[in-house]
Amino acid sequence: MSLPRTPSSRLDGRRALVAGASSGIGLGCAMALAEAGAHVVMAARSAETLGQAADAITAEGFVAEPLTLDVADVEATEEAVSAHGPFDILVNSAGFAKHSPAIATTTADFDAVFGINVRGAYFLTRAVARGLIAARRPGSLINISSQMGHVGGVDRAVYCATKHAVEGFTKAMAIEWGRAGIRVNTICPTFIKTPLTEETFADPERARWISEKIKLGRVGRIEDVMAAVAYLASDQAAMVTGTALMVDGGWTAG
Repeated sequence: MSLPRTPSSRLDGRRALVAGASSGIGLGCAMALAEAGAHVVMAARSAETLGQAADAITAEGFVAEPLTLDVADVEATEEAVSAHGPFDILVNSAGFAKHSPAIATTTADFDAVFGINVRGAYFLTRAVARGLIAARRPGSLINISSQMGHVGGVDRAVYCATKHAVEGFTKAMAIEWGRAGIRVNTICPTFIKTPLTEETFADPERARWISEKIKLGRVGRIEDVMAAVAYLASDQAAMVTGTALMVDGGWTAG
């Protein structure tokens, strides 16, 4: 009897671009891909912090290099992707938030959040896909979205709007590029313990709201997202496209 075998989780020989890779979830994703054998190009705006992050990964014996990049600058992003690609894997973890009551939203804050979370994400994803299509190579493109791309949240009208938009264009791109072997998915984390969420967790009312919503009884860890990104990037997810992988501890189930 011939038994089936689980597809490999290894990424040896593949090039990955991780945007927002200097800290937090992005850094964790870069490490996850490097551990699986990928050559990781780490992109972020802060050259100094980014260089330190790349050095830390290479010191562990993995392959990583820094690329200073601001995804809000679409022209520069497209030029960089063209120059350094093609990339077999994209993880877009670059994101921005300005939380406030909807009634107090300023146009400047609205434009800034949409400029990175939607405009930047859209054209970064397209740039990587263009390189793959030109090279006639398959690939896995992953946008770090949020549980807030599926529900609403207090003081998060603009942020929720951007993540709902990411979910929408991800599905459309997955349909458009599927025949080229390009898979496009999102990962939707719940609240993850990072320096960026410290202020939220310091607010007793917000902390209580989060605790009540997460059914597993704990907040997310960066490692939770790392496991998800390693899966979607690999051949183990060869039939997964146009979908959202919820890493939310049951938040949206309720």
